[in-house]
Amino acid sequence: MNDKTRRQFLQTALATTTLAGTPVIFSRQAFAARDINSKPTVAAIGVGGSRGAYSRGGEIARNAAKFGKMIACCDVDDLHTGEFNADFDNKLSLYRDYRKLFENETPDIVTIGTPDHWHVPIATAALQAGCDVYCEKPLTLTIAEGIEICKTVNETGRVFQVGTQQRSECGTYFLKAIAMAQSGRLGGNLKAYVAIGGAPSGGPFSATAPPADLDWNLWLGPAPEVDYSSERRRKFRWWFEYSGGKMTDWGAHHIDIAQWALGCNHTGPVKVSGTGQFPPLVPDDFSWDAFLDGAIRLPDGYNTPTQFSIDLTFGNGAVINVNHHYQGEDGKTAFGNGLLLEGDRGRIFVNRNRLSGLPVEQMTAEDHAQMDELVLELYQGKTPGNHMANFFESVEDRTQPISDVATHHRTMTSCHLCNIALMLGRDLQWDPAKETFIGDDQATALMARRGRRGF
Repeated sequence: MNDKTRRQFLQTALATTTLAGTPVIFSRQAFAARDINSKPTVAAIGVGGSRGAYSRGGEIARNAAKFGKMIACCDVDDLHTGEFNADFDNKLSLYRDYRKLFENETPDIVTIGTPDHWHVPIATAALQAGCDVYCEKPLTLTIAEGIEICKTVNETGRVFQVGTQQRSECGTYFLKAIAMAQSGRLGGNLKAYVAIGGAPSGGPFSATAPPADLDWNLWLGPAPEVDYSSERRRKFRWWFEYSGGKMTDWGAHHIDIAQWALGCNHTGPVKVSGTGQFPPLVPDDFSWDAFLDGAIRLPDGYNTPTQFSIDLTFGNGAVINVNHHYQGEDGKTAFGNGLLLEGDRGRIFVNRNRLSGLPVEQMTAEDHAQMDELVLELYQGKTPGNHMANFFESVEDRTQPISDVATHHRTMTSCHLCNIALMLGRDLQWDPAKETFIGDDQATALMARRGRRGF
């Protein structure tokens, strides 16, 4: 291997590390081809199905099953557990309550694809049960959850991958964009313009009886108790009780890449400023703190921001501008989903379909080879292209994967800060070292929530 360049090494689809002084060579193909009984066992919690709108949990669990041995499935909807179990010849152990799963099973790995407000409670239980975890994004519902889950990962020493697959996949466009920004090809004074789309308006919706084979009380869990409506269950991302709208949905992806490109992925902004709009069901001067603690209610409709333009300003001078739709001052540049990275020597655009811009067009073959080397460094010497494979490689060599909890927490903090600034309708000052607001008790109160008794 000594005479191979890192680029050739990348193409072999091997990653080499040292574990307890012994070289360990990991091959994706060899790992996936192992005898089923030698593979790590996997339990899937939250898999979605035909009665829901989001089935990412089932997708990531089926991907995990390519590398591990699926032994159990847990979902509050019996229809969904049945559908998932059918893909495994109906041989899985089935559960409604994840707590019962951990009482009866000892999986090596847990995948989590529940609604967002359940991510951290279930992940915490899995880590404390000795499991490695792959959890769909966004990992956290609040800033306080992020602080706590980072602490738990450190204490347990488990491997934890967050499902921000733009760090691995999508033609490595995002990794190449980060490499270009960090290599100086765009010059200094970097700034990122992010567009993530706006949330819809809708409601009030009519309450109905939940399906008999759905445990609605368990679906709600720590969130405030409310009557069932199919819209609330299927489109939970547009309710602050369970998620954070587009800010924590697509923001978890694009703000993540922007912070990494600008060298801010291990810290946070010092100032948050901007404006936005909420759906008509949300009154002016609304007490979000009382609402999120379950003390007051809104009509049964979407309540996350529909439009916004917010600046995140970092201590190194970098700025990330977050929009529902980006419209440049030149009147010519506009996009609804993606990132524009700009320095004083040029700018590039990246989304899941392309990486473009004059700095890209001007690159030579030698320049591209250099960027490939930088991408490999960004990816910690492993092979980009498959996010789940990166997780299992890390389970094998006991390193943290490419979408680690610590940097994802920093991304989600920025997302939550954007939402809190919109809720309060004013600029915020943030101390990223102490992870607290500066002189703002109202904002501080929105860092955490009071969970429902029993959860």
